[in-house]
Amino acid sequence: MFSSDLLKERIAVVTGGGSGIGYAIAKQLLNMGATVCISGRKEEKLRAAAESLAPFGEVCYCVCDIREPEQVEALADFIAQRYKRLDFLVNNAGGQFPAPAEQITPKGFHAVVNNNLNGTWNMTYTMANRFFIPQKSGSIVNIIANIYRGFPGMMHTGAARAGVDNMTKTLAVEWSRYGIRVNAVAPGIIQSTGLEQYPESIKQGIAETIPLKRLGTTEEVAYLTAFLLTPMAAYITGETIYIDGGQRLRGDMFKLN
Repeated sequence: MFSSDLLKERIAVVTGGGSGIGYAIAKQLLNMGATVCISGRKEEKLRAAAESLAPFGEVCYCVCDIREPEQVEALADFIAQRYKRLDFLVNNAGGQFPAPAEQITPKGFHAVVNNNLNGTWNMTYTMANRFFIPQKSGSIVNIIANIYRGFPGMMHTGAARAGVDNMTKTLAVEWSRYGIRVNAVAPGIIQSTGLEQYPESIKQGIAETIPLKRLGTTEEVAYLTAFLLTPMAAYITGETIYIDGGQRLRGDMFKLN
């Protein structure tokens, strides 16, 4: 399905590309011939990831905190100077922590929303105005979360990701006149470095809450994301596609006390 030259000469930015789902997406795009720039906050982590990805294709990295508009502008400058254009943006970077809503302080709520919602908009706004709108072409995929039934246990990120879901739909319509497609991928419970940060009490028995009785893999998320960037998905825009083993149809992801 995915030939090694399907995305040849295409330039992609993957935020949070140093590990987990972002790393898997970057690897898949490289395997399809794209040139990939991964970004994140920690240079050492990005450097190691770029070295690991190098055998699969042309890859570079640029340190960028998506919460800081000035750093996002610097990333855009880096892309413009190095490649002159940008074809794909994968907004994967984000972060959250499990907690009952009454224990999420205003500071904690703001931190998660600033990262997952504001940071996504910082990247989207900047890359669209610098590249996609002038080019009248481009494709954006936002990696969000399983918010189909709300997000009990992580209300803050549920609110932020719901904002990105709505952003995806809105921009798909507004920016269609520029030839820009905007979609979202909503992973369920994925076996990744992000999941490792959660307490064992939360992870224990979680596979049993999923109809397919297993966790998803980062590669499976990468396949779907890559598909949405290919010409095969040229008529798909404004969609949020869930990849969760059917969990959204069954119920809660995390046990609540």
